[in-house]
Amino acid sequence: MIYLSPYGRECRKRGDSSRKRTFVRWAQRLFPEKRFERVGVDEIASAAGISRRTFFRYFPSKADVLWVESSAEPERLHQALQTGTVGDEDYKVLLIRAVLAALRFPPERREWALHRAQLVFDVPAVQAHTAVRQEAWRAAITEFVARRTGYPDDTLFPVAVGHASTAAVQAALRYWIAHPGEEPADVLGRMLELALPTVPPSEDTGTR
Repeated sequence: MIYLSPYGRECRKRGDSSRKRTFVRWAQRLFPEKRFERVGVDEIASAAGISRRTFFRYFPSKADVLWVESSAEPERLHQALQTGTVGDEDYKVLLIRAVLAALRFPPERREWALHRAQLVFDVPAVQAHTAVRQEAWRAAITEFVARRTGYPDDTLFPVAVGHASTAAVQAALRYWIAHPGEEPADVLGRMLELALPTVPPSEDTGTR
């Protein structure tokens, strides 16, 4: 069966992954055009030519659509951090490399990535999702730093790096929004360089 969307596109009723991608594609078109807050689930479903009920089979809320293409980021971060537990490289070099690898996106997704970054700071519903993701990142980075330095993950230095890393990502997003002509990877790398501390003497690192 073929559904005709209000925008003149056709959507074939295929498998789950196809329908999910269709919802994502239309949401990513509608959100920048009309603003996230003004686009409802009914409009996304109508544009996609698929029912509202089907939308909620895939997404608990409208905000969840924003993170579909980023679902692989935590796993990429985890894998990159796992490879950084051996060798003599400074933890900062390894951590920056891992974060950049996890957050990479293809050039054609640049406009959408910038729009989503703006939503992170402007829309409460998106902020709630972001907070959950940030906590997972913070915990993974804290664990990595503890393994890398040999200090317990509840001591000052690993905890500080975990929080500094997520703060640097947020700061980089804000900077990129204000300077959209710059390369986001370069901005993020420089921000992490500025934010991440140097490993202090052992007697200071493990202080609780």
